[in-house]
Formats: sequence, structure tokens, C-alpha cells
Amino acid sequence: MALPVEKWAESVRAGDVRAVSRAITAIENHQPEAEALLRLLFPHTGQAYLTGVTGAPGTGKSTLVDRLAAFHRRKHEQVGVIAVDPTSPYSGGAILGDRIRMQGHAGDAGTFIRSMATRGFLGGLARATAEVALLLDAAGKKHVLIETVGVGQDEIDIVRLADCVLVVLVPGLGDDIQNMKAGLMEIGDIFVLNKADREGADRLEQQLMAMLSLVMPRDGWHPPIVRTVATENKGVEELAETIAKFQKHFESSGQRQRKHVELWKSRLIELLGSRLLERALGGAGGESRLAELAAEVADRKKDPFSAVNEILKRSGLHG
Repeated sequence: MALPVEKWAESVRAGDVRAVSRAITAIENHQPEAEALLRLLFPHTGQAYLTGVTGAPGTGKSTLVDRLAAFHRRKHEQVGVIAVDPTSPYSGGAILGDRIRMQGHAGDAGTFIRSMATRGFLGGLARATAEVALLLDAAGKKHVLIETVGVGQDEIDIVRLADCVLVVLVPGLGDDIQNMKAGLMEIGDIFVLNKADREGADRLEQQLMAMLSLVMPRDGWHPPIVRTVATENKGVEELAETIAKFQKHFESSGQRQRKHVELWKSRLIELLGSRLLERALGGAGGESRLAELAAEVADRKKDPFSAVNEILKRSGLHG
């Protein structure tokens, strides 16, 4: 028998792992009860600090996230990890399972880890990532680490969601600064030079410093470079301290509040768009009529503007 939504929300707030897992599945599958649950939980959110970790595949993002999670747990802080993975073309599920990569946290009730598939959604973020981050916030996670698919410029969606964005680079991957996407340079709040014990680390850092000198500081913040060797847990504490410093700086400057207003403005537009689309295409024959109209437009029997007006008229949205 299904739990009433109110009781489910209480279980999520208490940090019950099964309740949180069920809630994430409901969000991913767009189940109607997911929205009711999030409505109840929303007043209890806003406490978690969201850190986005991005960069090319092979830079060691997962190990870095694993070590950062362990650092926070040593301080007895609750941690949530969302690992956004590429989608399998066969199953539609995440290809890389975080359970494989972060086994060390398996028995720790204070760490919740979930892999999510992008399901072909550009921007490197699963559609449901923002809602899952809210859920983990409501479940009492002080830090939510979001590791995204390394897909270069499409990665920029993480900026809107995360409070702090880490861009992870490694020497020897051919990602010399001149080969880097300009967008990736602009989104980083902190640059992490991982596997810094490798040959070419000094050269990569010099190139990065030269490139960052051209980036305008945001409210007096100059993106720093932190060297790490995540596999050996080197530089992780310094990185965590730099994130805390960034958090303090942006809260005092009011930038975090402004960023959250922009995020919710974008989210409201997205929600409005999806609601209006559901309403416009809802009802019997909505999808099939859309296909018919698309065929008419493709054959130049009807112009696209008249087609859209017809859909709006049918749904009662046309003025």
C-alpha cells in the first residue's frame, strides 16, 4: 500500500533512504505524486550548498567528488551526490554506475548517492536534477555535489543550478587552453588541476593563469587554481577550504541571492512552458493532430503560424 504523500514527505525530511530513493524515482518518471511531494517539501529547502563538478571525461571528477564527500563526512556533515551520466542508447539508463565508483560510502547513512541519466537532454544535466537537488536539500543534506557529463559547451546548464562550479582539468589529455571551449572558461568559479603529479602540470597551470587573466572578475572574485591528486587525497582539504571561501564571498556580496532569483525565473519559465504545452496538446487526439499539422506544414499546405493558432484555439488558449 502506497504511503500518503504527507507521511512520505515526513520520511524524506527524516532522511529515510528508501523514502528518498522512491521520491527520486517518482521525479525521474514524472509521476503525479512527485509534484505533490515537492510542494510539501519546498518550504524546508534552501539550506544546502550546491557544488557543480564539471570537466572532460577522464579528468577524475568521480574520484574528486568521492574525496570531497569523505572530507565533509569527517566533519559530520550530511552529503548528497548526484552523478549525471550519459544515457545508454539501449536501456535509457545511466551508463556509468556511481555504485561502482563510490563504493566506500555504501554503508554510510550520512551520504546519499544517486546516478541519473541525461536521457539525451543537452546541457549535461538530467531534466530532473534540479528537483532531486531540492529533495536532498529537504532531506537534510548540507552539501549537494553534482557531477555532470563532460560535454564541453553544453555543460553550461550547471551554472544556473549550482552555487559554486568547479572545472576539473588534467595535464596530458590534450586539453591545452587553446583547445578548451570558451564557455567552460567563463563558467568556472574554481579551477581544479587534478592529477597534478603528472608531467605537464606546470605548463597547463601557466596557460590557465594566462587565460584566466583575461576573464573579468565577478564581484571581486578571481577564479583560483587548486592543484589536487584526488587518488591520493592530496589538495582535497585545500579545495574544500577554497569552496567555503567562495561561499562566504558570494553570500556577503549578495551574488548568491541574485543567482537564485535568476535560477527560479528560468525554472518558472520552463514549468510554465511545459504546463502550457501539456494543456495545448492535452485531450484526445492532441498528439496525433500535432503530427497531422506538422505534415501539412512540411508539405507547405499550411503555414506554421496558422498551425500554432489552430492548436491554441482547440485548447482554449487562443485570445
